[in-house]
Amino acid sequence: MSNPLYDRFFGCHAGRDAPFLILPGGGAISYAEFLAHAARIAHVLVGAGLAPGDRLAAQVEKSPDALALYAACVQAGVVFLPLNTAYTAPEARYFIEDSGARLLVCDPRAEAELREVAEGQGATLMTLGSDGSGSLADAAAQAPNVFVTAPRDEDDLAALLYTSGTTGRSKGAMLSQRNLMSNAETLTGLWRFTARDVLLHALPIFHTHGLFVATNVMLRAGGAMIFLPKFDAGELIRLMPGATALMGVPTFYTRLLDEVKFTRDIAENMRLFISGSAPLLAETHQRFEERTGHRILERYGMTETNMNTSNPYGGERRAGTVGFPLPDVELKITDPETGAEIAKGDTGIIEVRGPNVFQGYWQMPEKTADELREDGFFITGDLGRIDGDGYVHIVGRAKDLIISGGYNIYPKEIEQLLDDQPGVLESAVIGVPHPDFGETVLAIIVPQADGAPDEAALMQAVAARLARFKHPRRIIPLTALPRNTMGKVQKNVLRERYKDVFARSAE
Repeated sequence: MSNPLYDRFFGCHAGRDAPFLILPGGGAISYAEFLAHAARIAHVLVGAGLAPGDRLAAQVEKSPDALALYAACVQAGVVFLPLNTAYTAPEARYFIEDSGARLLVCDPRAEAELREVAEGQGATLMTLGSDGSGSLADAAAQAPNVFVTAPRDEDDLAALLYTSGTTGRSKGAMLSQRNLMSNAETLTGLWRFTARDVLLHALPIFHTHGLFVATNVMLRAGGAMIFLPKFDAGELIRLMPGATALMGVPTFYTRLLDEVKFTRDIAENMRLFISGSAPLLAETHQRFEERTGHRILERYGMTETNMNTSNPYGGERRAGTVGFPLPDVELKITDPETGAEIAKGDTGIIEVRGPNVFQGYWQMPEKTADELREDGFFITGDLGRIDGDGYVHIVGRAKDLIISGGYNIYPKEIEQLLDDQPGVLESAVIGVPHPDFGETVLAIIVPQADGAPDEAALMQAVAARLARFKHPRRIIPLTALPRNTMGKVQKNVLRERYKDVFARSAE
């Protein structure tokens, strides 16, 4: 038995001296060097007792070593679980416990606080720093640079990515080798990536966009990536003349447009700008095209499916839409109550089916059955419609999920924390439009009768428990939350009332 994901995306580059990772400070790492390093890490994983199918959780800063850890997991048949680097130790604890991860790899600076988390769940702890330090890096330096690839099947799990619903309990989306391969192969052809391409990679690699879209597409195409540790508009502008493509979130493009040095000449060598993970405003589309002559290609995907749709490469890239279903993806709009397909042009729930659709939620058979139909269609929870020309429009979300700067934020988690604070009777957390992040977090609180809570204290409590991207940008007190006749909080009323609170003119 072979290992299709490794063979088609990594192993096929064995011995290639062509650059794979171009470092922003100068120098490059070839495919051959990258694969040799990944093989050494694979030896360390096996030496730590991991077997095919075991889970490895990684909460490390973006670096070539961190990417090599992903490759090593694929080669050793280990299920890769990347964690947002902003998660606090209490947040990380849940993922380690729920996944049953046998090994946690973290930044050396977080070793002290995460060792207790790992040992409490029976997991081994190793460290990996962005500067090449750490116990994993030290062990890899002594390991052989050739590893016998573990046999795996296309339906075997390759990754476990956690998402969530408004209930607050995170769900582990099970992604198989087939899920990852099919999507990357389709997108490589659809977006016309080749070995001549150089991708500006400024995305994090702990979620599907930066890891399983950007990286896997470039591996499949055999091109190179300018591998930036984080988004920095100035760095993107400096390095853009040597690149051909950029994958980003809307914030990337609004921040670039804020820079006077970002000109048509700077983007002259670029072939393609792609945006996703959050809605792109039509205004941004227009301003970007006027500035550069390029029209951004917007697409639509999610953790459970990777990409579902894309605007065309050669046809009209229509602002306000996410284009057409991918060639191997079926998409339909259904009635939220009955599940029956509805007429074109009407708004309903988006459902998708294809080789990109995940296998279900880790150890949650009931939740899987609720969202993944027996015929293979996944109920996305997103509201959308298909216009007369076949373009898909995302209208909203059936749930209260907030997407800010490409990150998923779940209101219930923040509400529970706020409700527990002194002086707070109840709260409602909503997403409202923001010119840079697409959406941002706004918290509405109802103070207890004996007085309003201290806003600074509330922010401090949030900061101690939750990652920064989940923090409310503002906290607004109200005497009462709007409710319907059944007593349910009407968040739609709140979203309408505060939709302009972060408009540029109001900032």
